Amino acid sequence: MKKTIKILVVLISIIVIAVISLVIQQDKQKKSNDTGGENFVQEKEKSDQEKAEEFAEKMKPKIEEDLHKMDIHNFIKTITFEKKVTINPMGDIVINGYVNDEPERFNFSASLQYRSKKIGPMSYSEDLSDRFIDWDEYKDEPKVKEDYLKSFTEKEREQYLRDIGEKE
Repeated sequence: MKKTIKILVVLISIIVIAVISLVIQQDKQKKSNDTGGENFVQEKEKSDQEKAEEFAEKMKPKIEEDLHKMDIHNFIKTITFEKKVTINPMGDIVINGYVNDEPERFNFSASLQYRSKKIGPMSYSEDLSDRFIDWDEYKDEPKVKEDYLKSFTEKEREQYLRDIGEKE
């Protein structure tokens, strides 16, 4: 009977020690996986950012082409892209830039769609967008253009007319 109790105590002790060592081992492994997971996420984000930058670089000529299509008055002399490329929450790659060395007045933003390899929506500052107006569409309504030009100061009006090629 004493022998059976001793064997039982030894077996229970072995089981308890095995369970404790297993729990400690799993805890250590979990901690190393947590930090490893963080590193993996950081590497993944970095590679996504690198992919975005490479894609943006490839798409710059297409963005320039689209801007020149919009520029019916041949206003654009230079196009400059900002170095920073971002990925928005929807997964689009956003690249910003400006034309004619005037980042405050003539800026734009292009949304690039990586999966379809296309340029998505583009937005323009008000001043840049104004340079894209096709006044031929209003030739039957000259008052529209006249009223629009009246909204500028004389100096701004002169500059606008030069920008769209109606004045030298």
